[in-house]
Amino acid sequence: MMDQESTLQKLKKTGALISDSHIVYTSGRHGSSYVNKDAIYPHTADISELCRRLSVKFMNFGPEVVAAPAIGGVILTQWTAHHLNTLSDKGNPVFAIYAEKAEDGESFVIKRGYEKLILCKRVLVVEDVLTTGGSARRVVEAVRKAGGDVIGVGALCNRGKVTKQDVGEVPRLLALCNIKMQDWPEEECPLCKKGVPINIEVGKGAEFLSQKIGK
Repeated sequence: MMDQESTLQKLKKTGALISDSHIVYTSGRHGSSYVNKDAIYPHTADISELCRRLSVKFMNFGPEVVAAPAIGGVILTQWTAHHLNTLSDKGNPVFAIYAEKAEDGESFVIKRGYEKLILCKRVLVVEDVLTTGGSARRVVEAVRKAGGDVIGVGALCNRGKVTKQDVGEVPRLLALCNIKMQDWPEEECPLCKKGVPINIEVGKGAEFLSQKIGK
């Protein structure tokens, strides 16, 4: 519970947790809250502390490599691996790597020689915000394809009730905080009916409005 409340406070403090707004999500549904994950990354002390908490949750499962989707996830892997190295007394380094989108634009691939680092290694996959779990699942798939053993997925925030099955049937899924965000189809959105202006700074608000104007 302490992790939950403290993490939410850090998200609010850095402007990463937005509430009482009118958001258009990637799915096309509307809601009043949003987790702007990019807002927390410039705050190095805060992101370091959150990654330390993730590392504590997973250190007993023996991760040897931390992997994440590029781009923001690169920061998570660096800090999480750093803290795992600091906390470990085994003397073996924990590596930080990242997966990037393949040419098909959908799946992820591990290259740049990183695939050699994860072969037959215990890999922790980390993600900032879980909405559907799609990105984390594709990284899990890429790690397994490269011969790594995924020990679990860790996230700063689970905002979509994502389960272990959603991210690839992993042994464990742990998040520092879980947020329930109500959303609605556009035609049922009470914010639209009240005429609340759409937030064009985050989410798909700007794109949504441009499409409306185009029609």
